[in-house]
Amino acid sequence: MLTRLARLAIDRPKPVLIGALLVVIACGVFGVSVLDRFKEGGFVPPDAESARASRIVDRHFTGAQPNLIVAVTSDDGADSPTARRAGDTVTSWLASRHDIGGVRSYWRLGPRDGGALRSDDGRSALITARIDADDTDLPKVSRRIKADLPRPDGVTLRVGGYGIMTDELNSRTVKDATVGEAVAFPVSLVVLVVVFGSLIAAGLPLLVGAVSIVTTLAILRLVTAFADVSIYALNMTTLLGLALGIDYSLFIVSRYREELRAGHGLQDAVLRTVRTAGRTVVFSGVTVALALAALIVFPVFFLKSFAYVGIAVVLVAVLTAVLVLPAALTLLGHRVDRLDVRVPLRRLLRLRPPHAVAAERSRWYRMVVVVTRHAVPVAALTVAGLLLLGAPFLSSKWGYPDDRVISASVSEARQVGDLLRDGFAEDASAATTVVLPGYGGGEGPLAGYATGLSRVPGVSEVTSGAGTFVHGDRVAPSSQGLINDAGAVLRVGTAADPYSADGKRLLSALRAVPAPGERLFAGAAAENEDVLDALAEPLPLAAGLMALAMFVLLFLFTGSLVLPLKALVMNALSLGAAFGAMVWVFQEGHLSGLLGFTATGYLVANVPVLMFCVAFGLSMDYEVFLLARIREEWLASGRTTTEDNTRAVALGVARTGRVFTAAALLMAIVLVGMGISKVSFLQMCGLGLALTVLVDAVFVRCLLAPAMMRLLGRFNWWAPAPLARLHGRIGLTEGPSSPGPRVPAPAPRTAPAGKGRSPGDGDS
Repeated sequence: MLTRLARLAIDRPKPVLIGALLVVIACGVFGVSVLDRFKEGGFVPPDAESARASRIVDRHFTGAQPNLIVAVTSDDGADSPTARRAGDTVTSWLASRHDIGGVRSYWRLGPRDGGALRSDDGRSALITARIDADDTDLPKVSRRIKADLPRPDGVTLRVGGYGIMTDELNSRTVKDATVGEAVAFPVSLVVLVVVFGSLIAAGLPLLVGAVSIVTTLAILRLVTAFADVSIYALNMTTLLGLALGIDYSLFIVSRYREELRAGHGLQDAVLRTVRTAGRTVVFSGVTVALALAALIVFPVFFLKSFAYVGIAVVLVAVLTAVLVLPAALTLLGHRVDRLDVRVPLRRLLRLRPPHAVAAERSRWYRMVVVVTRHAVPVAALTVAGLLLLGAPFLSSKWGYPDDRVISASVSEARQVGDLLRDGFAEDASAATTVVLPGYGGGEGPLAGYATGLSRVPGVSEVTSGAGTFVHGDRVAPSSQGLINDAGAVLRVGTAADPYSADGKRLLSALRAVPAPGERLFAGAAAENEDVLDALAEPLPLAAGLMALAMFVLLFLFTGSLVLPLKALVMNALSLGAAFGAMVWVFQEGHLSGLLGFTATGYLVANVPVLMFCVAFGLSMDYEVFLLARIREEWLASGRTTTEDNTRAVALGVARTGRVFTAAALLMAIVLVGMGISKVSFLQMCGLGLALTVLVDAVFVRCLLAPAMMRLLGRFNWWAPAPLARLHGRIGLTEGPSSPGPRVPAPAPRTAPAGKGRSPGDGDS
């Protein structure tokens, strides 16, 4: 298959490139509307108890769960004439709209019935309402309402609630993705110029990354026709498209240049590149796609969206790298090294041009010799360091995202949320809603149930169709709209953080109160509980499927049972180290001032799961690139002694070390572009993945992997005879390329200090 693709690229390079250009243009036109089809939310399973309760409330009890909160603040107090006129103006305007229902205002309810809507200091009061829109339209409708809302003089008016928060998050996500790309592209170009020297060679990976992004957006536009796709998938589209596009094309271009320097003709160099590096790229793409495909087992479309994105991005990046890029290399030929910006710099600084140094005399080779000579202490210290970094993850806590995920400097909804948490006896956004579907027992049993709920420690008041109750006493008459033919609804007010330990205990205590029939719980605390349950159950299955898939693929690739196990263990160590660092930073709040986020004491539950799958795939990505070259050298050796194994490891690292380190740096740059987001869980995802990639490339691939392969010796390549025969029939083998004349390896202790750049020092 790869040979046929290579022949197509070699024989018809111009038609291939023209066809690719037309496809990209068509995808750009088709995919431009994808932003309007993304959805907000997707954190809670649709069949969860809180989701079912919310649907009943939305259909039959308008306003019982407000998603719009207007805070009016006056220096003269909420009861001043100025504040009252402003409150009445805003309340009347909201009540006049056909897309808003259930308007509740402090000034309409009065101090007795609406006391929970006035702040503790008396300066602020609230108006709450329900915007009638689904998750797709809610951000747009909320934006229009916020823009058109009257803002009377003499008061400070701030608009928040879930509807406004979704719009702000959507806008911030799109903006941050754009800023991330704007930062990543030029910085990546600089690094690529340092790696290649040539502006032409450096521009090819960026071009492939851009093609991957545009094409993937069109695929996502197609996916939105039959599945929900989260708005946050946009960041992953740009991130993975650019990162994998650069990653794969970096290895292809590097290997092509190596084949040219080895004396092969242009067409032969392209063919050999696709057969070796191209095969590795395809295999690496399969591992990343399978890791992300594991997200499909989770019952929330937030995570499923990233599975769709991952599979689409990998498919496009791999196809572009093994078909479109070889066609471009065929036309460029030796001109791929043109426009070397280092030449004028050397002339200006009067530096001598570097001379080629054999891989056996490169710094990478000498580093591996040192590592393998001290394999036991290197392996022990590296493992101990990774375990130490990962230790904080043992105390990780997960929760549901609220307005605190976005910076207060850019979010009005966050400012309202802070006001509710700090200035009110009852947090209007944290109320628990209890639904009694089909209830028809009258006000007597309902009043008894409300009384019991109001006596639970931490409950400020319970509002129901049988009255409002505080600490067991009925303090206000029945509330309209909370009981009808569809059942009954009770609103349980509290100031407890729904995602804290107190919030969890409060929900458990509320569930323990006997109800007069079936009851369903909704609200932030219930949603948080449902999210954690939905993630915990399929997580072992997802991890098991990924581990099994990677084990089988690596066996087919290497013919060994030992190397796949070693790869899985090393991946777990690098992932644990990165996750431990994320707990230390984002959960415990270290560096929060520097990074500009608010630590809540927990991590957004879906993000560690997403990071695990993405990071697992990216770590296997580098494992595949390294093992592919080590195996190539192993097959070219005598395959008889431990020294052959050690030399194959050293040569494999020497020929790829510069490239996969550069690739890791480039990918980290792209990921950090996501890490500068003003949304904290996107920050965590970007910075956490960047750290994972760097830890994996520097500590695992350069230190731990060579040390472990030296300790295992020939056992690295072991498999039982039946499996070895099976691999011989169905394995993903590739013949070793002829690397040209080999320079005898220098004695480890007397290796000359080579200068300049090796022909393979940086080529895959």
